[in-house]
This record gives sequence, C-alpha cells and structure tokens, in this order.
Amino acid sequence: MQDARKFYINGQWVDPINGTDMAVIDPSTEEAFATISLGGHEDTNTAVAAAKAAFPAWRKSSKAERLELMESILEIYMRRSDEMGAVISREMGAPIDMAKMQQSGTGSYHIKAFIDALKGFEFERELRPDTPNDRILLEPIGVAALITPWNWPMNQIALKVMPALATGCTMILKPSEQSPLSGMLFSEFLDEAGVPAGVYNMVNGDGPGVGSQLSTHKDVDMVSFTGSTRAGRAITIAGAETIKRVSLELGGKGANLIFADADDKAVKAGIARCFNNTGQSCNAPTRMLVERSRYDQAVEEAKAAAEATSVNSASESGRHIGPLVSEMQFNKVQDLIQVGIDEGAKLVAGGVGRPEGLNRGFYVRPTVFADCTNDMRIMREEVFGPVLAMMPFDTEEEALAIANDTEYGLTNYVQTSDPERAKRLARDLRSGMVDMNGQARSSGAPFGGMKQSGNGREGGEWGLDEFLEVRAIGGWPSEG
Repeated sequence: MQDARKFYINGQWVDPINGTDMAVIDPSTEEAFATISLGGHEDTNTAVAAAKAAFPAWRKSSKAERLELMESILEIYMRRSDEMGAVISREMGAPIDMAKMQQSGTGSYHIKAFIDALKGFEFERELRPDTPNDRILLEPIGVAALITPWNWPMNQIALKVMPALATGCTMILKPSEQSPLSGMLFSEFLDEAGVPAGVYNMVNGDGPGVGSQLSTHKDVDMVSFTGSTRAGRAITIAGAETIKRVSLELGGKGANLIFADADDKAVKAGIARCFNNTGQSCNAPTRMLVERSRYDQAVEEAKAAAEATSVNSASESGRHIGPLVSEMQFNKVQDLIQVGIDEGAKLVAGGVGRPEGLNRGFYVRPTVFADCTNDMRIMREEVFGPVLAMMPFDTEEEALAIANDTEYGLTNYVQTSDPERAKRLARDLRSGMVDMNGQARSSGAPFGGMKQSGNGREGGEWGLDEFLEVRAIGGWPSEG
C-alpha cells in the first residue's frame, strides 16, 4: 500500500496537521492501493498563509523568470510523461495506452501552449495610440485556489496551474480525492523545477472539507473550479461572502447534429468521441441528433459501433475503454441506464450490468438508446458514462431548437458537407465551443461554456486573462 499522506506546502513535503486517512481505489479491481490524507482547517490555513506570504515577491517576478520556470516544468514533464500516464491509469481507470497518449499528453500540450501565449503577452499596454498618458496594467489577482476533477486530471491541473504561474499568482491546488496521485506527482515536477517556496502549494481533500474551506477563505482572491454544476453552484455561493472571482468549467450535454449529407463515418466517429475516457468527459457528444432520412441507418451504425467497443482493465494495452472511476459513479450510470429503459427509450445496445466476463471492477456496457424525446432524463442529464441518446429531426431549425433546449452550453458538434449550414449553426448553437466535421479546435483556443456549463475560459491568452486584474492608469508620464 502506497503511503501518499503528505502535502506540498511552502516548498516542502509536510505531514498533515489534522488530516483524515482515505484509501485510493483502483477502479479496475476495486482494491485499495494507496492512502492519502484529507486535509483539515489547519492544513488549508497553512497552505493559504504560505501562498499569501509568497505573493508580494512573485507578483513582481519578470516574464522571463516565469518563462524559464515554465520551460523547466515542461522539460521535466516530458521526461516523466509515461510515469504520469501510469499513475492516472491506476487511479482513475483510463486504459494505459490512452492514459499515456491522451491523459498525460494533455498536460504537456497545455504547458507548451501557455509558454507560447506568455511569450507574446503584454502586461502593460497603451489604451490607444492617441492616449499616450493612459496605461492599462494587467496584474495578478492574488492567491488562487485551484480545484480540479478526477476525469482528466492533468488536463485541468495544467489549465489552472500554468496560467496562475505565468501571470504572477500564487496558488493552492486541491486535486480530486478520487485521482490525487497525479496531482502529487505533478507537485514533484514543480518542486524539481525550482518553483519558489509558497508560490505553489498542494493539499489533498474533499469538496465539503478543503474545497469549501478554500472557497470561503478570506485570504483567497480567486477560485478556479472544474467539476459538476451542482458543486459549481455551491462554490459560487460560498465565494460570494468575500466577493471572490469564481471561474467555473462545469457539466455539459453536447449535441451532435448529423445531417444527411454528413461524412459516411460521422456516426462511428460520434460514438468513439462519446465513449472516449469511458464517457467521462464534460464535452462528450452524448446526444446524437440525426436527420430523419439517415436516422434508421444511423441507429444501426451506432449499434454496431457500440457492440464493437471492447471493455477491459486499465492495465491492459489496446484500444478499449476502461472502468468508471468509482462505485458511486458506477451506481449513478447504472441508475440512469435503467431510467432510460423505464422512460421508454429504445435500447439498441448495452444496458444495465457489467459486460460479459467482467465481474469485478466498475465496468459498464457501452450503451445506445434510440427514439428518445427531449424531455427524457437521459437527454437532459449528464450521465458521465458510455451512454448515447439518439433522436431524429426533420429540419435544420428543429435540430437547432433541440440542441439548444438544455441548461448546458459547453460543446456542440455539427456534421454536414454544406459550408453555409455549418456557419449558420456555428453562430446559432448556444455553447462556448462548436466542433464541425470532426475537426477539433487548435492549441490555445479558449475552453469553456455558457449557461450552466460555466462562466470562464481556459487555455491560451484567455486562460491568462482569468487570473489577471485590469487596472487603468491616467497621467502616465510621457516617454522621454
């Protein structure tokens, strides 16, 4: 059993002051393999005090100093990337090949992107060429609490820690208690890179404990949170007492609009995107809306693709999906699959229970429902498992109305060979992001949603902006 009880505070690995032990479970086997500590009030206060004390000096560090640190972090990350992938695979169930390529790979991808964004970023700017005595100063907001989820741990840690460092903030990272070891390994990387004491701190804990303590702490200036909409709502309320900035990346219920003129592989690709990471992605296209003339064929294609999706242990090499992260998540997904059946959706693949031959571990059968209606819970709630809901549409206007009829607004998808239709839908879909014809957004593009999918943006220059205060100065002395 791995002992992972320590926290990283003020440049040192320290024992908890008033922590509580918690087992880390391998979702492939349901067996505990490590023990962490969930921090208490004194642990949180110590980490915040370290970040607060380090802020005056770090806020005045130069862009060159921050770039040098970030480049050192990247070098270490690249050297130890496979180690990171193995840790993520064990703690949250991503298949080992996928964990090394995608899960760990997102970390280095975002670190590189933030280095590029910072190189061209100006923290002091003219207001306009005709206002020589005005200056706009972009300054770090202060102490930031970074609360990250279990489903893409390095993706979200990199999207928060790196812009906080780049802008001169100090921080406390609280990784998910479901996947904490990747956050601890990342802390090793930062320690090796020489991050100044107190600039970066890490305390393990759960939402009601360390999470709520950080959200209400008077010396925390900002909370950046990724997770469920329910938790994001609670953090917003908690932060209101001290008027903190609260940046949220929350749930989604993405619609994938497939028109009759879409590519022949659109359905199969949609299934693959929906089931990637065992469906545990906030931006997954979990609602497949298909033009009626192609609908019956699409249902058969989705059925075949789901049945061809293999499920196996995270430790096994290959192109399969792994288990869900936890027993709680397993039970939630099982319950919602049963809800879909009870509500009258047509089950065409999968269903309740584990896949054949897998009697232990949090494995779910890849599931497809057809003939759904937009009032069904499986069309409205974020399942967070390998579950796809399908329904037909007759017109572009109807497809748009169905897609937008949701409390979420993170990512939508469009499959059509008509460029004008693609542009219309890109403009009219109410989501922070739209991917068309299988083409993902590029490095440095902003990630985030609208409505109850959140209110911030991560990545590139927009990710830097989240951690900055904008100051306006009049009477700036003229040059020369």
